[in-house]
Amino acid sequence: MKKQNLRSMAAQAVEQVVEQGQSLSNVLPPLQQKVSDKDKALLQELCFGVLRTLSQLEWLINKLMSRPMTGKQRTVHYLIMVGFYQLLHTRIPPHAALAETVEGAVAIKRPQLKGLINGVLRQFQRQQEELLAEFARTENQYLHPSWLLNRLKKAYPQQWQDIAGANNQRPPMWLRVNRNHHTRDAWLALLKESGMNGFTHDAYPDAVRLETPAPVHALPGFEEGWVTVQDASAQGCMTWLEPQNGEQILDLCAAPGGKTTHILEVAPQASVLAVDVDEQRLSRVYDNLKRLGLKAQVKQGDGRKPAEWCGDTQFDRILLDAPCSATGVIRRHPDIKWLRRDRDINELAQLQAEILDAVWPHLKSGGTLVYATCSVLPEENCQQITAFLKRTPSASLHGTGTPERPGLQNLPGAEEGDGFFYAKLIKE
Repeated sequence: MKKQNLRSMAAQAVEQVVEQGQSLSNVLPPLQQKVSDKDKALLQELCFGVLRTLSQLEWLINKLMSRPMTGKQRTVHYLIMVGFYQLLHTRIPPHAALAETVEGAVAIKRPQLKGLINGVLRQFQRQQEELLAEFARTENQYLHPSWLLNRLKKAYPQQWQDIAGANNQRPPMWLRVNRNHHTRDAWLALLKESGMNGFTHDAYPDAVRLETPAPVHALPGFEEGWVTVQDASAQGCMTWLEPQNGEQILDLCAAPGGKTTHILEVAPQASVLAVDVDEQRLSRVYDNLKRLGLKAQVKQGDGRKPAEWCGDTQFDRILLDAPCSATGVIRRHPDIKWLRRDRDINELAQLQAEILDAVWPHLKSGGTLVYATCSVLPEENCQQITAFLKRTPSASLHGTGTPERPGLQNLPGAEEGDGFFYAKLIKE
């Protein structure tokens, strides 16, 4: 395998996210296929890290360069950011970080700019202390775009700094133990035997948090379907859905299939229909079902047009994991901060309302609908449910929040799950 310059690859990936609005989960995998297994992790660390700390790196560049790199030189702007990130946030020896980053100019066919890159990075090293002290006095220190920070301040006047701080942490690795194979405690014992430690969750009976994240192939029985990678908060959906054997259950907006398979682990005899609008992401639903040896009906379809994919079928339970801003999972997907726009929030709230209204008639009388998002913004969550209850006399809230503030909001925490919202609705 030809040796690649990881710094230039990271710079190009970040440029595609920030300048072209592409998702890192689409940009990174093809690049990782070009490098050795050892280098995959470093490439991921550089891409995620730069996007996590982008506000800081951008501020530093503006301080140290008299004019921005534009046009075809733009990749060099991001290459310098990759250099700053290594010097600030990794254990890579500074001389190696500098040498590899400067060499990155050759890989992107800008060898004439090696001197410039070297000069900016060395100037940063000389002024690092005073630059960082000045940066700490700016709003950029929260590493969030100002529109999102403003929304967090408004929604959580006491907690916005904690939420922003949690979003900037590396995420914990949560697993879901497949109760059809082992109890959680039995699987934890197997984990300990293989030299790893895990912690349980007070509220979610299948959840285990690894002390240190590990590759899935190192987990006892992963290939055999004993365990699945899934955040604790996402597992909380089952607490409210309470699927039962023999029921007809709809999992709407189902890809990549974590909740579909959880439904079937809890109620193996349920009849489950998993629907998602994204044909490509549905392949991951099939993969998850196959690994776990579970069966569900899987269809591509638009949540606003249920008649097209389920006719006039009525369901006992519906899980609607609605499309949302994903502001509760920023620590897992730091590119969200730079891909989302303020105007997206109202558009998403409108889409959520349309899906809720369209799917409600397909719920049996006495049936349960759980509305969930991985957002922390009230417009998509409690305000959405308040408005739905107001216009839907047959819907009532159960066990999740109060009529004044419907639903339950989880906020991201270092030893907790991601930011997540649930509302359990029963049809009269």
